[in-house]
Amino acid sequence: MKKIPIGIQSFSALIREGFVYLDKTDMIYNIANTKACYFLSRPRRFGKSLTLSTLHEYFDGQKDLFVGTKMEQLEQKWETYPVLHFDFNNEEYKTSNDVKSRINYYLSQYEKIYGHDVASETIAQRFESLVKAAASQTGKKVVVLVDEYDKPLINNILNDDLKDEIRTVLKPFYGVLKTCDDNIKIAFITGVTRFSKVSLFSDINNLSDISQEREFSTLCGITEQEIHEQLDGYVQEMATANGISKEDCYKELKTWYEGYHFSKNVVDIYNPFGLMKALHSQEFSDYWFESGTPTFLVKVIKKHNMNLCDLDNVRRTEQQLAKIDNFNNDPVPLLYQSGYLTIKGYDPVLKRYTLSMPNKEIGEALPKVILNFNFPKTDGGEVQGR
Repeated sequence: MKKIPIGIQSFSALIREGFVYLDKTDMIYNIANTKACYFLSRPRRFGKSLTLSTLHEYFDGQKDLFVGTKMEQLEQKWETYPVLHFDFNNEEYKTSNDVKSRINYYLSQYEKIYGHDVASETIAQRFESLVKAAASQTGKKVVVLVDEYDKPLINNILNDDLKDEIRTVLKPFYGVLKTCDDNIKIAFITGVTRFSKVSLFSDINNLSDISQEREFSTLCGITEQEIHEQLDGYVQEMATANGISKEDCYKELKTWYEGYHFSKNVVDIYNPFGLMKALHSQEFSDYWFESGTPTFLVKVIKKHNMNLCDLDNVRRTEQQLAKIDNFNNDPVPLLYQSGYLTIKGYDPVLKRYTLSMPNKEIGEALPKVILNFNFPKTDGGEVQGR
């Protein structure tokens, strides 16, 4: 059997190094062949980076990587386009200058390829010049990919002053997607959350937010059908290692890692990182949660003094869930977009969603965070009230 990928975000690495790849290329094809600016919100480690990497390789004309996938049957032309790929992962962003440095890094790399307009001074001017130069030199419209656009903002979610500074950097940068629309074939932006006031959601007329669209509900994550069709052998191995039947192993995996819904009346989605980690280690545990509880989550829980009752059968409208700018008064949309709450039901009359924790992994791990705030430990290791 092929190797199980753990946290691998490169489509090329998955294919060339013989890892399991759950084929999403039919959806990638549909996205790639529609002129639009796409936005997709999903929790961390849900496959957003892999999605962008797949798009990058597709637009780079890497036909050999798609042998045996659905894309091989769908695509006939295999044209190559200039791709500008910005990744905001792997930085802490403690100042607005850190954001500028990250953008400057990518602009400098691509300017080495397509040239630099010496008259361009600001980040936005350089980005605009770069897009136009790439389109002019190649004779093809440009593909713009942005991974984790909101990382600088979410890392400073409780620092309003710094968030405002960062917005002043990001707003004109993303505004180029509108001003250069004629030169852009497609733009695809991912993130955990949806912040307004950064041009993406206020200024771009053709933005298509597919975060809650049924057609793309399984683009990131793993479905029950995919596990049975492509991972059944690994489930059998895990069952044997734990001395249980394969059927019981499926039930346990479902209890621990399934339960995510990103729109109403769609199939359940498994957390891909938690599931793959469990199949690899052949043990049930809260792998996704333990891979790094985001600092913003800890801060928000502490700020709102939340308890378990705040996380069970919470009701919100679709409009309320779409944006997190009011998280100071309502943290639920932030917890939903981050993957700690998920849709469990929908009332078509009241047009309201019911949300709860998605599965056993979150149900066991998140209360520990809340408990640690409500009853912090003393130096001797004993729990004390406050």
